[in-house]
Amino acid sequence: MEIIAIANQKGGVGKTTTTVNLAAALHLIAHKKVLLIDLDSQGNATTSVGMDKNNLQYTMADVLLDGVPFAEAILTSPVGIDVIGANRDLAGIDVSLAGVENAPFLLKEAMMQAQAEGRLDYDYIVMDCAPSLSLITVNAFAATDGVIIPMQCEYYALEGVADLIATIDKLSSINSKLHIRGVVRTLFDNRNTLANDVSYELENHFGDLVYKTYIPRNVRLAEAPSFGQSIFTYEKSSKGAIAYQQLMNEVLAQSAHQTK
Repeated sequence: MEIIAIANQKGGVGKTTTTVNLAAALHLIAHKKVLLIDLDSQGNATTSVGMDKNNLQYTMADVLLDGVPFAEAILTSPVGIDVIGANRDLAGIDVSLAGVENAPFLLKEAMMQAQAEGRLDYDYIVMDCAPSLSLITVNAFAATDGVIIPMQCEYYALEGVADLIATIDKLSSINSKLHIRGVVRTLFDNRNTLANDVSYELENHFGDLVYKTYIPRNVRLAEAPSFGQSIFTYEKSSKGAIAYQQLMNEVLAQSAHQTK
């Protein structure tokens, strides 16, 4: 089982779109057992797979704050992906957990308990982190095997991700597996000179960590969440669907290389 966190403290870079569509590609195309975890109080990943975020029996807040067993919070979404959803109940969790000694490890401990009980049978767990470096994101980093960073090719892209990289480096002391798995260029328009220039700088900075796949600006990708669907059930022939399938192939290739 591989646990992947999708994170960038900057909003509007296609983070949730990447989380949902990578999870959907792994499940629907590669036929992997996938669990999607929404760690953002906005609950956008939850609604993007057809679930009513305000009508969930349990959310990640119940798991982290009230000790609800991890496996009991898992629901199967209308698009067939297993999900632990989130909503506004997750907001302010840093305050609620202030002073709790094991606060950074609550998610990891909940997962380990479910796995010990034989209730966590997945090939991939994909987590949508909040656009901040909050305690929730720290929980994700403590539990994950690697982080995928979606980055829009704009002027402040490298500068904005510096804090995220510093946090990953700092937290490697509490999670020896924690590393940057890859950087994916999102909302990309190859007709834009600045986008191409920043893309070149990303490759210089991150080297082989930059996925070859570009995620283009695509109307169908923007429309799909409003229908509670991934791009693969909404318009599987779109440029966005083709791009996320290519990204999935790169992620699977990484997994195969790691197991050799």
